[in-house]
Amino acid sequence: MDLGRRKMRLGDILIRERIITFDQLQKGLELQKINGKKLGETLVDEGIVVEETIVRVLHKQLGIDYVELGSVRIPEDVARLVSVNVLRKHCVIPFEFSPKSPNILRVAMADPMDIVAVDDISIITNMQVEPVVATSKDIVSAIDKQFGTEEAMSAAEKYAKEKDLETSSEEEELYNADINSSPIVQLVKAMIEQAVRQRASDIHIEALEKKVRIRYRIDGALYEKMSYDIRLLPAIVARLKIIGGMDISEKRKPQDGRITTMVDRREYDIRVSILPTVYGEKVVMRLTSKQALTKEKKELGFSDEELAKFDHILQNPHGIILVTGPTGSGKSTTLYTALSELNTEDVNIITVEDPVEANIDGINQVHVNAKADLTFASALRSILRQDPDIIMIGEIRDQETANIAVQASITGHLVVSTLHTNSAASTITRLADMGIENYMIADATVGVIAQRLVRRLCPSCKKVHVLDESEKELLGVNDEGEVRIYEPVGCHLCDESGYKGRIGVYEIMEMTPALKLIISNNGSADDIKQQALKEGMNTLTMSAARFVLQGITSMSEMIRISFDS
Repeated sequence: MDLGRRKMRLGDILIRERIITFDQLQKGLELQKINGKKLGETLVDEGIVVEETIVRVLHKQLGIDYVELGSVRIPEDVARLVSVNVLRKHCVIPFEFSPKSPNILRVAMADPMDIVAVDDISIITNMQVEPVVATSKDIVSAIDKQFGTEEAMSAAEKYAKEKDLETSSEEEELYNADINSSPIVQLVKAMIEQAVRQRASDIHIEALEKKVRIRYRIDGALYEKMSYDIRLLPAIVARLKIIGGMDISEKRKPQDGRITTMVDRREYDIRVSILPTVYGEKVVMRLTSKQALTKEKKELGFSDEELAKFDHILQNPHGIILVTGPTGSGKSTTLYTALSELNTEDVNIITVEDPVEANIDGINQVHVNAKADLTFASALRSILRQDPDIIMIGEIRDQETANIAVQASITGHLVVSTLHTNSAASTITRLADMGIENYMIADATVGVIAQRLVRRLCPSCKKVHVLDESEKELLGVNDEGEVRIYEPVGCHLCDESGYKGRIGVYEIMEMTPALKLIISNNGSADDIKQQALKEGMNTLTMSAARFVLQGITSMSEMIRISFDS
């Protein structure tokens, strides 16, 4: 590292590139004195600048290479040249030996001008350090991948030893959140952070006969990540009960709680459910991020044609819009996206949810509370006296709620809600089964969106597969020539699963005069479906087949959707 580079400071570079003002730099420096963090970290925390911008500027100004650690397989012997404590302290990770010389170690750094970190690593490894700039999020994820399980295991062992010594009151220690040195506090924190960084939607903590099994649900599938001695279970559950606001002494009844936590500068809302089982209490944590629930419409997976239909349905001034599908099919994301779209200054939007999944500015959200006699139905009655324009009902569960929703939509409100049905057409017959008159369903409904989530193939390792005749038939392909699709393989980027991320598959049924007539005449779900298909509706299977032919998902994911619907 040359001396010129050593003399440059991040603040000066950012001002020179007109990324921040002098006043913003002063504010950052003052805050830095209080929080003791690095300047770059402080500026990002305060929302003055985004981390990617700092990385780009350092790369350009200092001529330092930039690395996307997510796409690099770090050899274990390289990562472990330095202890995990030093790596976390400086937010760095060695990722390869330089092709120029085996004595030069390339180190990914959030702050490549941190001379102390460079010197520390140089002394520890006895090698020359070549700094490479990377985002702190990527570095932390890489450290987690290399050392996370090991750290958790050592915290678990430490706790087991301490428990044998029994030096202090266990509950007193778990209550005191300030003592982050407590192994169980560390263990629970690390478990949540790792789940977030691995894109998990749920964490399952299960009591088996001799061990505690930790599984993460990633892209809809469960993967076992760790297992601990069964002696740790009471302490883990007690810690979660404390931070989730539950009763620590109650071990025989199911309990629900909620935790809000920050991971990598993003706020996560965690719903905790505890259920007593034969060998102890089982915990499931559902992780949601406010940003993830309110996406841009284009990110949801709609085709241009579906997007036009979706927009047209949302333009209705009154009526019911229903989003349907099983649990975990992305209904909440679609609803929140629709609400964010409709959320303008001139409309009054009120929601009734159980529970409220994400707080949205400018929307009045009501949390159902059975103990206080605040059910979907009673909340809806009160809401109608609050002069709403748009009402969102978390779920239509019973006849009473369905009746009020239909009445509200007919009297000039736009009602958006969810139902657990398999297809758009069967949603109509479900409402009829709930006791709603067919002519009212026809009059009130403006659109039904059935949806599922399919896993996206990992772009780095997917392989070509040529369709045979039976597969062509299954995909509805009439082409005589060679048709290629892709299959999952598995690599270090997708944790050997073959998939990375998910995308929505939709069946959008917009209400038309012909459909209204069939519904009013008590038509079956099949009659409704046939008419909708004539009018250009794509079924879930057809939409999934389109993604298969585009190389976005696999044949097996499409077949799963077909069975579902």
